[in-house]
Amino acid sequence: MDKLEQQPRYMPAPTAQRPLLGLTVLVIEDSRFACEAIRLLCLRSGARIRRADCLRAARRHLQVYRPSVVIADLGLPDGNGIDLIADLAKAQPRVDVLLAISGESFRAADAIAAGADGFMAKPIKSLVQFQQSVLAFLPADRQPKGPCVIGDEVVEPDHMAFQDDMAHIADVLGDKTDNKTLDYVAQFLSGVARIAHDKALETAASALARKRALGHSVDQEKAAITGLVQARLALRMAI
Repeated sequence: MDKLEQQPRYMPAPTAQRPLLGLTVLVIEDSRFACEAIRLLCLRSGARIRRADCLRAARRHLQVYRPSVVIADLGLPDGNGIDLIADLAKAQPRVDVLLAISGESFRAADAIAAGADGFMAKPIKSLVQFQQSVLAFLPADRQPKGPCVIGDEVVEPDHMAFQDDMAHIADVLGDKTDNKTLDYVAQFLSGVARIAHDKALETAASALARKRALGHSVDQEKAAITGLVQARLALRMAI
């Protein structure tokens, strides 16, 4: 591996208002909408953010940079985030904080078993939840002095990022949709729909996942999701 770019020797000290000041957070997340929410949380907390949208991009990034915190989605287009978490948990030197995220909360145990320090269930919008999830695992010298000044702020990501996610999944559905792809579509849309409070889309994604788990035909569910996605893209065209 090439020589890694190290964190600066001097890092600004965290403060009560910005408890993650000086940290670099690598977010491995294929949803632009979900990542935008985390970007806003990092901004409010004083942390810098870098993003990778798949496992391949994340591994390339980690060959060059060494972030303080890694937040890895478990459902990625080119594989399972669990595999990356297992690799990072064993790497030396290890990142300070290694967190897993998913819209499927039942996967938390697998993430912890693989070596994640903690798990955050989507949607991730609460500033309190986000900061506490990171601070819980930071070394003592990176903790802010005194109590953190945290309100119960909830971030709302830009809706254009949601539209970008709809365009992405429309492209995926337009290609060959084998079973693996349909599983990816179901988990991707489930997480995005929760963040957007889109109950119709969440219900359709859950129905697809349920039928796939039972091994039943999903032609009707796929058609329903395609229609919902196209309807949301039509709203983008109308803006």
